[in-house]
Amino acid sequence: EVQLVESGGGLVQPGGSLRLSCAASGFTFSNFAMTWVRQAPGKGLKWVSTINVSGGRTTYADSVKGRFTISRDNAKNTLYLQMNSLKPEDTAVYYCTPGYGSSPTRGQGTQVTVSS
Repeated sequence: EVQLVESGGGLVQPGGSLRLSCAASGFTFSNFAMTWVRQAPGKGLKWVSTINVSGGRTTYADSVKGRFTISRDNAKNTLYLQMNSLKPEDTAVYYCTPGYGSSPTRGQGTQVTVSS
């Protein structure tokens, strides 16, 4: 059974940082590109970032480019998202998903709230 467990969210002031983690099990993590998506209140899912299987290629939405860094540890079956210079518009539930963002497979998500 595929399991994805996101963690690391919380309440942070504008300009602050958070590091999200996604622990994966039930599939061969190292064989899949991995993606972070997010859903803001009242909005649909939006793609945030994708990393390839080796971690050598990453892509970002323009809204987070230069502020967020995606990474992975295949030995630990874990995906990360380092988020710096957070803005109120980054407030959302963040999910990790296998592949490039089209898979319906996600965890329960982790809430990120950016507010003063």
